[in-house]
Amino acid sequence: MIELSKRFYFEAAHTLIRVVDAEPSRRIHGHTYHAEVTLRGEPEPQSGMLLDLGIFERVLAEVRDQLDHHFLDEIADLGPATMENLAMWIWRKVQPKLPNLARVCVYREASGDTCCYAG
Repeated sequence: MIELSKRFYFEAAHTLIRVVDAEPSRRIHGHTYHAEVTLRGEPEPQSGMLLDLGIFERVLAEVRDQLDHHFLDEIADLGPATMENLAMWIWRKVQPKLPNLARVCVYREASGDTCCYAG
């Protein structure tokens, strides 16, 4: 079994209603997010690849374009712009095109936060 991962980053702003640090979170603020999408399966015998990285990159570019430099509160099917919802949203967007999808992780490296979703 092989795992193949690809990462991308995006810059985005949002607001968030929280109990702790409530006031700063309610104001519009932004983060640099990194997302890692992992596939799992057996490589195709003829090519030796689980998936051509060019295809992988194109699928992720479509998702990145919907997030990068956007106000996440305006993405209708995201819900509150939490890391949890971002991981699940990315999963829903890429899963139809990446049937070997195993995991989606979202990172905010500046603050050391990680959230992974495995369907």
